Amino acid sequence: MPRAIWSGAISFGLVNVPIKLYSATSPKTVRFHQLHARDGVRIQQKRVCPADGEEVPYEEIVKGFEIAPERYVIVRQEELDALDPRHTKTIDIESFVELSDIDPVYYDNAYHLAPATGGAKPYALLLSAMEQAGKVAIGRFVLRTRQQICALRPAGGVLMLSTMLFGDEVNSPDRLDELEGLAEVEATRAEVAMAEQLIESLSVPFDPTAYRDEYRERVLDLIDRKAAGEEVAVQPTAAAPAPVPDLMAALEASVAAVRANGGSAAAPAARRGRAKAPAGATRARGRAKTRS
Repeated sequence: MPRAIWSGAISFGLVNVPIKLYSATSPKTVRFHQLHARDGVRIQQKRVCPADGEEVPYEEIVKGFEIAPERYVIVRQEELDALDPRHTKTIDIESFVELSDIDPVYYDNAYHLAPATGGAKPYALLLSAMEQAGKVAIGRFVLRTRQQICALRPAGGVLMLSTMLFGDEVNSPDRLDELEGLAEVEATRAEVAMAEQLIESLSVPFDPTAYRDEYRERVLDLIDRKAAGEEVAVQPTAAAPAPVPDLMAALEASVAAVRANGGSAAAPAARRGRAKAPAGATRARGRAKTRS
């Protein structure tokens, strides 16, 4: 059974809903250690002062904020502790908004909320009311000493919480030089119509199980094969497809390819995603570390 990473209550007006917070995702990656190529020994990283070349004990290390090149303001840990947000155990709902009003760029990490002891009825009440209202709750809470803004929404019969970025943490595209003059570029009606036809031909219901991390599976398969003593030949990198100078010709060729694949260019990828993973990838997957 998964372990709750946070417990507390949702504050909804004068109603408190005791809840537990569980991570809703488990991102996976293949992690490598750094080894000495000569003898295969794992590399150690030490904290060394470049002024005297001596290793610095942890208790002698302080935090410094760089205000200019090689100029730092030293901040003591007790000073940071005094500024920490109060460690409340409450998710304070401040407002309700339309889901369509939230740009997905603001979403960070996702969590499942489950009722804690004595919280089943108020949890069910809040879940039902939010399902009927069709709204998303915006609130604040403290997770791991950091104050978070969050969005609560019903999904599949449970309440989900997504931590969100603050407004000043999202970069505006206005500063991208490549976007200057884009408004002056226009596509022809025929090009737009052909692009819409391509979009329509590739439109399918979203199925997350149809997509797999094929690169990670190939890496795990490579690791298993090398661990078993197999000599693995490096395959040459496939050449990148040459750009098509005629945009209309590229659109027409894309639509033709979709039709040749039975109405969906994504069909081969989807079939690969649902296909059985390589044996090596299956064996090594259990050893791959996960980031949470």
